[in-house]
Amino acid sequence: MFGAFRKMMAELVEGDRPANDYGENDYRLAAATMLVHTAAIDGNISDSERARLHDVLKQRFNLDDAATDRLVEEATEAESKAIDLYQFTTRLNRSLDDAARARLVEMMWQIVFADGAVTEFEDNLIWRAADLLHVPREQRIALRMRVAEAAKGGNV
Repeated sequence: MFGAFRKMMAELVEGDRPANDYGENDYRLAAATMLVHTAAIDGNISDSERARLHDVLKQRFNLDDAATDRLVEEATEAESKAIDLYQFTTRLNRSLDDAARARLVEMMWQIVFADGAVTEFEDNLIWRAADLLHVPREQRIALRMRVAEAAKGGNV
């Protein structure tokens, strides 16, 4: 109920703001920044991670290629300036319900499994992010298993 009210109020306040105008408080920018951080945490963003990042954002937020590229660019800039995850998870906790926060954790796993290898840095990052997003341990593990299984079948 509060989510619908929040969305309605945001639409009233933002008026005709374009769908691809990513303001500082836009949950899409916070989510994209978390995903960029996930791709970069092991020190290298592989081509497969970069492609999966683009696909996940485009599909999840219903964006065209140009808007997705712009979101990735802004998220990359925000990630390079970030000190920690808290500023992003706080924004996401205020904007998203439980199911949407779990979906973000699933998206993070999709980025991790894009290159076929899960590093301890990636695993630890998702553990911390899920904790900050109030996604229970059991759900985080179930999401990992589901994405891993899909990755084996080529359906990530």
